[in-house]
Amino acid sequence: MLSAYSTAPGATMARLLSLLLLTCAAMAAQADEHTVVVKAAAPEKGCVEVEVNGKRAQSMSCLSEKLLPNSNTVNRPPPTLSGAEATVQRPSNQLGLYNRAALEHRMGNAFGKSVTPQRPTPAPPASPLLPVR
Repeated sequence: MLSAYSTAPGATMARLLSLLLLTCAAMAAQADEHTVVVKAAAPEKGCVEVEVNGKRAQSMSCLSEKLLPNSNTVNRPPPTLSGAEATVQRPSNQLGLYNRAALEHRMGNAFGKSVTPQRPTPAPPASPLLPVR
């Protein structure tokens, strides 16, 4: 005699199968909330936009492609510089600005040791009686 709680093995399998089907159906209903929508881009762009939970995101390759220069800008010659731009690109010693190499040359071996630049020893006074060399 079977008790009220025991069932046949086939009935248990049927219950498990129906429980599995209900679970799958519930998961499919939840998946609709988190569905990723991929929209096809225009053929000339070659980019893919993805929308997840209402937020759009583009692929990095698409963004890199958009940052590339156009083909007509690559072969274009550089623009001519105005007078002010040409002046800015001159070396600092031509503009009268500080230049470490020029300062080292002017100070000689006194650079970093003294504020007085290196000078040759003064020549002795010339004698008016001796001829000039």
